[in-house]
Amino acid sequence: MNNFEPIFKKNLASKSALLKISSVLLATNLKTGGFRSIFEGNGIEFSSVREYFPGDNVRAIDWNVTARMGRAFVKQYEEDQELNVFILLDGSASMHALGGEKFLTACWCAALLSSATHLRDGAVGAILFDGELRFCCPPISGFAQNALVLSKIDSFSNSVSRGTAIEGALNLCATLLNKRSLIFVISDFRVNADLWKNGVSFLAAKHDVVAIKIEEPFDFALPHLGTLNFFDSETLISRVLPTSSSSFEKSWKKAAVERANFWRETCAKNGVSTIEINTKDDVCESLSRFFAKRRRR
Repeated sequence: MNNFEPIFKKNLASKSALLKISSVLLATNLKTGGFRSIFEGNGIEFSSVREYFPGDNVRAIDWNVTARMGRAFVKQYEEDQELNVFILLDGSASMHALGGEKFLTACWCAALLSSATHLRDGAVGAILFDGELRFCCPPISGFAQNALVLSKIDSFSNSVSRGTAIEGALNLCATLLNKRSLIFVISDFRVNADLWKNGVSFLAAKHDVVAIKIEEPFDFALPHLGTLNFFDSETLISRVLPTSSSSFEKSWKKAAVERANFWRETCAKNGVSTIEINTKDDVCESLSRFFAKRRRR
């Protein structure tokens, strides 16, 4: 059993009222956050057209535009809007390092997004993974579905398996979604970009994809504690590092900044929006600020 699971259970129980309040605040921002492509349904007022996506109602095809463009386009309307959200939550070994604060923050983030979606009468689905795929469900609306997702997040534990199944999770996500969706990938992304960039790029071609990078202060600066032995839970490599050395401190920070910049650039090139949440941040505020920024754009 994972050592951090009881901690999250205690936190989730003690924060149940906060979860409800924060979800209400987040729900409005989620629906008005500028993700137009996933909210348009078959209402009354005509809005625009977009390229046909498998699963769309063929009766909504705009044949005039289709004939001009040489490929299928469908009409979009402003009302009868639907919210379809899918959450991919990373519980791999690196998320549990140094106290597991990244994992707890990621779980809280996923719980908020699921509850906010439910409050907007949206459909929510999820994939939980570490070194293997641990749980998967397609987007469904309703109280029972939100309760299921929260329950799975609450009991999500890190297995003894190393590595990450992020590539398989992204591929599975692509096969599950038959309508345009808002996809959140919650991870520290401490893996080779080749394992996730093609997957998010494929999803971003048809969906709104948001990569949420969970960070902690230790990613950028270690406390000065002298020479310590460090153990990488993913690779099992052990190294002795001089944490009090000024040159080491600069190298550590430089490597972290380069990783962060590379992640941002890779996501931008593949049409993926990004959010960076530190374990010391207010998760609801960070998410709301992102949606507000999208709305202004």
